[in-house]
Amino acid sequence: MRESINVFDHSEHIIKALGKGVLLNTSGDKFNSMVIGWGHLGIIWGQPTFAVYVREHRYTKPQLDRTREFTVSIPLDAPDPEINRICGMESGRNIDKAEKAKLDLVPARTINTPAVRQYPLTLECRVLYARKQDLALLPEDIRRRAYPSDVSGDAPLANMDAHTAYIGQIVDAYIIRED
Repeated sequence: MRESINVFDHSEHIIKALGKGVLLNTSGDKFNSMVIGWGHLGIIWGQPTFAVYVREHRYTKPQLDRTREFTVSIPLDAPDPEINRICGMESGRNIDKAEKAKLDLVPARTINTPAVRQYPLTLECRVLYARKQDLALLPEDIRRRAYPSDVSGDAPLANMDAHTAYIGQIVDAYIIRED
C-alpha cells in the first residue's frame, strides 16, 4: 500500500535525511541506486521540484540523460548502513546494486523507475532541466575541496568531475506502507 503525501508536509524530514544519505534511483539499462547528500526541494516554474546533482563519470548520469526520470527514496528512520555503503561506494557499472544491497524494489505509480521499500518516503520525478556546472564560477575554496584537480573522476566522494544539476518535477509522492 502507498499513502499519498503532500511532499511539503515532509520537507523538514527530507532535508534532514539528505545529510545522512538518501537514494537516487534510475532505470536505464538496469536499475541503479546511488546515495546522495545534496538536493533541493522547492518550487520552480510553478511546479514542486527536487533537484539532484550527479558527477560526470557516475553510472547514474547516462541513465538520467537517457530516461529523464528518477525516484528519490528516503528512510523514515536512520538509513541502513549496509545499503548506504553499497549504494554509496560501489558502481552500478560493476555490480547489481539491487541484488547486492538486497533492495526490495516497488514499481512506481507514475514513471518507470522503481522505489525502494526499505527507504519508503518516495518522490517520483521527471527531469524538467539539466545543466552541467561551470567550476570556474565556484569560489576557490569550494572548488579545491569538492573538485580537486588531482583526483580521478572514478574516485568516490570529492574528485575532479563537475556535477550536472537535474531539476525534477515531483509527479508523485508517497510513503510505502506494509500491506
